[in-house]
Amino acid sequence: MKELYFVINPKAGNGHCYKIWRKIELELKAEEISYLAFFTEYSGHARKLAAQIAVQNNHSKIVVAVGGDGTLHEVVNGIINHPTITLGFIPGGSGNDFSRGFQIPSDPAAALKVMLRLMKSDAPLLDAGKITMQDKSEQYFINNMGAGFDALIAYQVNHSRVKALLNKFSLGRLVYVYFLLKELFCYKTSTIDLSIDGKEHKFKQTWFVTVSNQPYYGGGMKIAPAAEPQDGLLDITVVHELSRLKLLIVFISVFWGKHIYFKEVKSFQGRAITIRSDVKLYVHGDGEHAGHIPLKAEIIPKALQVLTRMRYEDEVDLKERDSNGIH
Repeated sequence: MKELYFVINPKAGNGHCYKIWRKIELELKAEEISYLAFFTEYSGHARKLAAQIAVQNNHSKIVVAVGGDGTLHEVVNGIINHPTITLGFIPGGSGNDFSRGFQIPSDPAAALKVMLRLMKSDAPLLDAGKITMQDKSEQYFINNMGAGFDALIAYQVNHSRVKALLNKFSLGRLVYVYFLLKELFCYKTSTIDLSIDGKEHKFKQTWFVTVSNQPYYGGGMKIAPAAEPQDGLLDITVVHELSRLKLLIVFISVFWGKHIYFKEVKSFQGRAITIRSDVKLYVHGDGEHAGHIPLKAEIIPKALQVLTRMRYEDEVDLKERDSNGIH
């Protein structure tokens, strides 16, 4: 049995995550499951805690992030270079895009039940992305990264009291809409030089570039409908040369993944992406501020063992097909 650790961000979801953990804790005790739990106290603490857990001994471990996508991002960066670690997630934030993309229930209690079931078998190895900045500093992302308007919105969201206010009324997802409308009429587009696996592209009047490992970001927006965290590829989305009014229409369509049909939206796939511009654009990794371009993003195939229903459901389908004599 693998050792089980929880890294909890009690402030996630405007403090709601602490209540979530108390319910999870009661369930774990009722099931007589041994575990250790650690609470984060500041930004970056989840990464530090996860790294300390990872190097503690050579035992195989499951490290479960309890919080939002920001907490998960930190835990990923703390464990990714340790192949004996398996990643788990209990959603407790406002966006929880990882849950959507990796087929984890949005309800924390249901997520725990699924996780406890999946712990009984080997977890699949899934891809992650790596960002290398101009100063050679590195960080990893599990959902997506972006440069430009979406990264500015992410920065504004994470440094605003509005998010906490909306979370009090379970409206945390609307914070992205609020800041999009707030920044829409003053943001200046720029020319982006994009290299994808050595092929050069230039996009004028670019709003943003998003590089995705899974479909969702921004609290449920399906930015990269075809992205799969098991295909060894990153999906690149470029939005450029469209008016502010049309950007709003595109924004609305993103929730259903229909934005890809606009001529101003370009989609690519690749393994190594370089993003450059004469303008110092904001960068995010999994919705967390990551610095400014230029940068290189690349896929790291089979980087992490993840407790997800993705392979589990495939295996169930396969067993059903076999039992029915279908090949």
